[in-house]
Amino acid sequence: MQLYTNPGIIVTTKMMRNATLLKPRTLHQRPQGVVRRWQQERDRWVATLAPTSLFHRLFDHIPGVYFFAKNREGHLMFASEGLRLRYSMHEEGEILGMTDFDLNPGSMAQAYVDDDDQLLTGKATSIERIELWWDRQGMPDWFLVTKLPVLDTQGEIQGVMGLLRRPDEAERRLPVFQTVAQAVEMIRQDFSKPLLIEDVARACGQSLRQLQRRFQTTFGLSPQEFLLKTRVLAAARLLETTALSVSEIACRCGFTDQSAFTQHFRKRTGQTPSSYRNQN
Repeated sequence: MQLYTNPGIIVTTKMMRNATLLKPRTLHQRPQGVVRRWQQERDRWVATLAPTSLFHRLFDHIPGVYFFAKNREGHLMFASEGLRLRYSMHEEGEILGMTDFDLNPGSMAQAYVDDDDQLLTGKATSIERIELWWDRQGMPDWFLVTKLPVLDTQGEIQGVMGLLRRPDEAERRLPVFQTVAQAVEMIRQDFSKPLLIEDVARACGQSLRQLQRRFQTTFGLSPQEFLLKTRVLAAARLLETTALSVSEIACRCGFTDQSAFTQHFRKRTGQTPSSYRNQN
């Protein structure tokens, strides 16, 4: 049975009657000569494929998972559709060749590049950690990131590829999340208010020292810095997407005044709010 939906797309379904449980066939170990032959056949087959139609295209169809690949110099060579849309880019050509510093505030970009260097120099074979990023509403949130090196046919490292995804409910129940989850949510919800980290720690049933230690373990930064990064990231999105004045944005994002906003923004992006807006 075939269901016709959009032009050019066919969804096929099949009625299942008297379905029985299936289990894999018992397989026997193959001789190494056979394995090597198929490895060579796979390499030959991959060499015939067009680079633009490789397996990375599947990530355009996996909700909530974002794929990217960069060359040794940090230029994006591939970016899944979901990732492009996070930066309001609809065509691949818009993001191709951009770097982390083109797309993100300076402090975030530097953290990503430092990770990449670990892979490019061979100091790490994979990286898995929690990173600050923003959700569809432009609010900073945490994402699980996995990065691996990209190798050429000679086994030399030629770049970095990675995945970003939101942690699922089971992962959010892990101790590493639970220790800071409530505090992160409070900061995300109330960053625009006069928020004291001491009050956040108290509301979470932790001492200030405990909360600081747990934030450092999870994010590699203090809760105070997390709050400031959250405010700066939210401000950066407002600078990009609204015509609000710098003073209005400072007020909306929880800074005491425009001077403090400019100081913190410049420290974490390398630019003043006005110069950031003019470049975006």
